[in-house]
Formats: sequence, structure tokens, C-alpha cells
Amino acid sequence: MQRLETMMTDDLRAFRRQAGDRHVAFRARGLKLDSSRGKPSAEQLDLSNGLLSLPGPDGYKAADGSDCRNYLGDVRGLPEARALFAPMLGAPAEQVLVGNNSSLTLMHDIIAFALPHGVPDGDKPWAAQGPITFLCPVPGYDRHFGICEGFGIRMIPVPLTGHGPDMDVVERLVAQDPSVKGLWAVPKYSNPTAETYSTETVERLAAMPTAAPDFRLFWDNAYAVHHMTDRPHVLANILEACARHCHANRPFIFGSTSKITLAGAGLALFASSAANMDWARKHLSRQSIGPDKLNQLRHVRLLRDEAGIAALMERHRQIIVPKFQRVQAVFGEHLGEAGIARWTEPEGGYFVSLDVRRGSARRTVALAQEAGVAMVPAGATFPYGRDPDDRNIRIAPTFPALPEVGLAAEGVALSVLVATSEAILAEREAGGGH
Repeated sequence: MQRLETMMTDDLRAFRRQAGDRHVAFRARGLKLDSSRGKPSAEQLDLSNGLLSLPGPDGYKAADGSDCRNYLGDVRGLPEARALFAPMLGAPAEQVLVGNNSSLTLMHDIIAFALPHGVPDGDKPWAAQGPITFLCPVPGYDRHFGICEGFGIRMIPVPLTGHGPDMDVVERLVAQDPSVKGLWAVPKYSNPTAETYSTETVERLAAMPTAAPDFRLFWDNAYAVHHMTDRPHVLANILEACARHCHANRPFIFGSTSKITLAGAGLALFASSAANMDWARKHLSRQSIGPDKLNQLRHVRLLRDEAGIAALMERHRQIIVPKFQRVQAVFGEHLGEAGIARWTEPEGGYFVSLDVRRGSARRTVALAQEAGVAMVPAGATFPYGRDPDDRNIRIAPTFPALPEVGLAAEGVALSVLVATSEAILAEREAGGGH
């Protein structure tokens, strides 16, 4: 295939007609394909069906003999659950909290506590200090941005570099603006670009001077153990780095088992400094006597230890890697020589990040939806749903069965071809080109 940008206009018109005919034929198949969210497939969920029979009618006692059917006074959760997930979070067990199934709820609550009460290192509640700002590496996770939007927190996008956010931009903004109270981060196999923050980036985030003494890193390490190769990415320990640079309270670390065990019945994880943990426990204790201890017990008995988590994640890998390979193959076949798109080849995480020609993402997604491929809206990977270049699209291959993944990727690729050829023709016609 000749690159679209270099085609003569008549040839491009013929190509547009052919691509349109292929898209119409694909649409006529009446397919219903879901590539909208990063959900585990039923086959992945089956890997953890053992949870459904645990802890058993007589297995409700914790390691210390306490009855998990009853109240537990410590909102941090069972000691054995905190010990199990401490290595995944890179924190001592006493600085780990295991909650109910949604880490997003914990992120929301931490901000909800900071606004009226402030955080350690601050002398006022966040809400009493005027408008609050968060830095948002982009493309990023739309639900992070939704939390900020819900609280009226201003968001500033910061470009990702392949090794984390552009630290020159981050350092400049946090140093000059005391309203900047937080930075969202998915530091390992980022959503959706799959990049892992380099050690240099982690060190700079830990060491940088900030105008706000109560600045926080919202460190959502959602894909800490979600490797797709036998060469796992290694992420530097943010808790240790911040302590070493005398900013021990800077990181709020989050994680979950949502894409490890059962997405709708997993565990949320939180870790931080001792002072931050005392602060969080105080506020969380006002809303709950404690989390679901029976579910924590189930997870401890299913997963057992780090080796048990690793073994389960290897079984996940065997299921999802062929799906990502199928996306790469289909995109390569349909788009590889057209010169109009580029996409990531992730080594972990849950997504492929597709960049199309500037100004074409919304049209591409609309065409894909017409063809029966459900997708997250174009722009969702940016604050306020506004991608200034209208070019990034998040692809989620994990949920559909393997044959459907290939079909969905084909539907997206055909939509890219139609949308891009339309855009190039429109530009040429507007400029009087040939």
C-alpha cells in the first residue's frame, strides 16, 4: 500500500471508495463487539473461581483466631492480607491498608478527606486554600480525571515521554504554583500507553521541590504484576525514594486485585507513610468499622504468597497475550504501510494506545461504533474528555474472545482508513490541491 499522504488525489479518492465499501461490508455483518473497557474475560475470571467456595462454612477464623464474620476494629484489614500484598505495594505491612473491592473508591475518599481536613504537612484544608490543581499525565485514565472533575479540581495535562511524564514540565509547575496539590500516576504499564516510569523519573518525582508543602503523588500502581513477557518491567520504589529525599509523606500508593482475581469482588489496596496511614485510618474509621474480612480471608487462602500471585498472573498472561498479538497483526496488516497511525506494543498492562492522524480520532470511533465495535469515546484519555489533537484512541483487547478481538481490530482499522482518507481529501479540496 502506498502511504496515503503521498497518493495523488484521484488515487486517494479511489482508495476512499474502496475503504468505504469494505467498511460498509463489515458493518453489514451486524457484529456486536466490546472493546470499550479493560475488563478481564470470563476465561480469566474462571481462574479465581476457587474464591467462590472459600473460606468454607468452618473456615472463618483469621490467623490470630478472630472471627471474620464479626466486626473488626482495624480499618486496615486483616494482618495476613496486609502482609500478602505489602511486597506488591513496596511498603511494610503495617503501612498497608486492604479495603473492599474498589481502589477508585479509596482514591476518591482520600481527596474527599483532604479537601475539608487537609493532609499531613499542610496547615490548612485543601478547600480553604483556594482553587486546587492536579497534574494529569496524558494520555491517561479517564476515571482519575472524573474524580477531579467531580470535585471541581482544575486539571493540567502533562505529556508522557515513554518513561513517565515530562519532568521538566512537572518540576516547573509544582515549583511555581502552590495550588498544585497532586499528580495522577499509573507508573507501571501505564493506562493506556503501557510505559513504565524510569528510575530517573521516580527519583525526580520524589526529590522535586514543590510550592505546596502538602503536595501528593496519587500513585495508582494498578498493573504492578500484570506482565506480558518474561522480562518484567521493574519500577523503582516510590515510598523509599520519597523518604530518602525527605518527602516521606508525598506518595499515596494504590492498587487492587480487580484484574488479578474477580473484578467485581476483589480487594482495594493502599499504602503510604506512617503519618499518612494514621491520617487515613482516622478518617476512614468514621465511615466504616472495617472492610469485608471474609473476602480478605478468601484471597489470602487462594493466593497464599508472592509465588501464588505470580503463578496466577502467568495463567492470565497465557490468555491475554494472544489477544494483544492479534491486535498487532491486524493493525500491521491494514495500517502498517499506510503511514497514518502508530500504536503501542505493550509488555504489560491492559491496553493498546492507538494514535491516528491529527483530527481523526472522533470520526474513527464513530465509524467503529457504526461497524458494531463499542469503544471508549475519543478524548477520554485526556482531562475533560478533550484531546487537543483529536488523535488518541484506547484499545482494550482483553474482554472479547480471541476471534472477536481480531474482528474488532479489523473494524477499528477500516474505520481509521476511512476517517483518514476523508480528512486528507477534505484538506486538499479546501486548499484547492490535486
